[in-house]
Parts: sequence; structure tokens; C-alpha cells
Amino acid sequence: MTRLICLTTSLLVYLAPLALTLQNGWAEWPDRHGPTQNGVVAQADAKDLPVQWSATENVAWKTPLHDEGHSSPVIADGRIWLTTATPDGTRQFVIAIDEQTGEIIHDRLVFENQEVEPLGGAVGFNNYAAPSCVLGPGAVYVHFGTYGTARLDPQTAEVVWQRRDMPCRHFRGPGSSPVLHDDKLVLTFDGVDQQYTTALDAETGETLWRTDRSTDYDDLGDDGKPLREGDLRKAYCTPAIVKVGDQTQVLSVGARAMQSYDLETGKELWTFRHDSYNAGIRPLWIPEKNIVIINTGSRGAELVAIRLDESTQGDVTDTHVVWVRERGNPRFAMPVEHDGLIFQVTDNGVLVCIDADTGDELWKERISGDYLASPIRADDHLYFFNQSGLGTVVKAQREPEILATNDVPEMATSACPAASDGAIFVRGKKYLFKIQSP
Repeated sequence: MTRLICLTTSLLVYLAPLALTLQNGWAEWPDRHGPTQNGVVAQADAKDLPVQWSATENVAWKTPLHDEGHSSPVIADGRIWLTTATPDGTRQFVIAIDEQTGEIIHDRLVFENQEVEPLGGAVGFNNYAAPSCVLGPGAVYVHFGTYGTARLDPQTAEVVWQRRDMPCRHFRGPGSSPVLHDDKLVLTFDGVDQQYTTALDAETGETLWRTDRSTDYDDLGDDGKPLREGDLRKAYCTPAIVKVGDQTQVLSVGARAMQSYDLETGKELWTFRHDSYNAGIRPLWIPEKNIVIINTGSRGAELVAIRLDESTQGDVTDTHVVWVRERGNPRFAMPVEHDGLIFQVTDNGVLVCIDADTGDELWKERISGDYLASPIRADDHLYFFNQSGLGTVVKAQREPEILATNDVPEMATSACPAASDGAIFVRGKKYLFKIQSP
């Protein structure tokens, strides 16, 4: 009986984040953070993932990519989708690659831009193809921030509909990826001039709602203008979509505050105030503990656990915080959870294991290099890829255990890895790699 209860609980954990795997009928990698938006590989795809590889060992293929992009690969129906853009942002492309062979099926120019806002101080870091695609039944959705959003036919890569009328001064380039749920495509714009979330009808592209952030940024200088040209209002966060009771919520972290919105109407449900900006890490929902884990941004980034249940309403800053980890947190890589443990890697490669109930640090271990990419978890194995091409596999447990380190400089990455059908897909600077045991 105990074993049955445990199995049932485990199943509910996978169902609770509204897994696209079950909702849409296919278990692949339709979102930049996987089928459950939390970096967890579906059980069917996890069992045969390799632990060791090199430039030649366990590499099924590598496919050259043109131009540049931070977008992560997404996968459905045997095709891998990602975006690229010219360094000046005037041309933006979507590429489809055959999952089995690595052959390029489509290389489509989607948008051309006459005027492109420079990337400011972020030159050399961000680019004009940072948001990832998201996939739905019979649809590919591409997003380049204010430069354009489109639905494509996955068979032909032809544009079904497009929108180029959603304004935002990104200032340092777009970063938030689109999210798909319940026939709604959710987009986030946190620029220096406007900060809002909007939902489009996924079928037609029509706007269903738009909600501006209610945040008091408290960043005006003596002249009444925002300090640092509005940079303190910037964020890059991809929202999480969760179900609490009978209500589906959009959880979005911005500068100086995060908000939750009703997916159906866009109504703001609750907010949490913080002191940071440039938030870029997706919230991690742990439904069996009724908490959501958020990272506040780049200035003194804090890791915060917020109680999330039907009582979470209004301003919850002083009422619903379970714990706060004030130091030693990443700015870019999303944490992953396993068996009540949270694993995260800092920008400079410090891997930390945290108790999800208390926020206490259980252990930390240095894994070499600098990290932008979020890890993935396959059963009790964690996969980390850094900007130098080092892939580290770690056991997800209460004591540190590094299983393998794999050094392939061409796999240097700033994009999240993907997993499907017993293989890992890594976007390097010049190639997309398929890592798979023979």
C-alpha cells in the first residue's frame, strides 16, 4: 500500500505543472525547459541518456548553424527547431533539423528589420535570437521580442500568422521565451519603456488580453526620468504556468517585483516585491510542497521560496515567504528539483544542493567554467553544460557525487540542452550536437 501511495504521489508531481507531454499527446521537448517546464526529462526518454561522450564518442551527428543565437532547441514529431539571427539583427531565421539524421529540413528567413535597436552594453553577451521556440500540435511558434512573433506550419515552415505590432524598447535585446498553454500563447515584454504580459489566441494570433506590470520601480532621478536609461526596469524571465486549485496562473518575475496573472483573463492575482532587476530565471513550481522558487535577478540575486496555494492573493511579500537564500545564487541557470532537493549552478560554476523545505545548503561542489544554460534532470542524473564545452553529469542526491566530466570545446553553449528518445541535444556556437549511445 505504501509503495502504491509513493507511485501515485510521483505521478501527481509530473502532472501538476500541466505537462505538455500529456496535454498534447506527445512526450518530447516542446518547451525550452522540457515537457513539464522544469528541466525534467520524461521517463521514457531518460533511461538511455549517455553519461560519457567526447568529440567523437557517443556523438551521433553535429549539424552546422549559421549566424548566432541563444535560443534552446525544442523537439516534436522528429524535428528540432531553433532560431538564429545576423549579428546586426536585420535578419532573423528559424531552422528545422531532422532528429534522426541531423539533416536541415528548413532554414527559413522569418523577419527582416530595417531599424534595429543596438544591444547597448550587452554586446558580446545577448543577441537577436535569444527567445526559444515553443511547439504545439501542428504549430511552431517563434518569437523575437518586439521584432516579431509568428506561428509556422511545421511541415512547410510557412507563416500562418504573424504579429509585429507589440512595442517594447528591449535596450539590451529580447530574452523572454513564449509559453503555450490552453490554446494561449503568453508573451512577456520587460523593456525600459514598457513592461507587460500579453496572451494571444494560438490559433489566430489575436490579442486576448494585455496586463501592464503594477510595479513601483522607484527609480526616478531628480529630473523625473528613470535612472540608467530605464535599465533598472529590465527583465528576461520566461513565465511558468501552474494550476492552483481550479485556477491556472502565469507566474512572471520582473524587475523589483513578480506578479501572478490569471491565464484566462490576465487579471493580476498576487505580487511579491524584491530589490533586484534583470530577472532571467523561470520560476520553479514544486506542487507537492505548495511552494514556488524564484530568483530575483542580477543585483544581489536572492533565491526565494513562496507559499503558493489558494490563500496566495494580493501583496504576499510579508505573508507567504517560506525562506530566502540571500547569497550564492545564479543569474541565468534555472534550478531543478528532485526528491525534495533543489540543485542550482552559479554563474561561475558552484553547484549547490539545497533542502526545499528549509532553504538550508546541504553541500556545494565546484564544477569548472561559467554557466548560462539551465541543467536538465533525467531520473537521478543531472546534466550541466558550460560556456567552455564542459558537460558534467552529477548524481541528484544528498551527498555530492560527480559521475563524469566531458570536455568538448565545440559544445560551448549558452542555450539549454534538450532531451528526446534517449539522446541529448546541445547547441554549440557553430553546431547542434546529438549525444547518444550507439
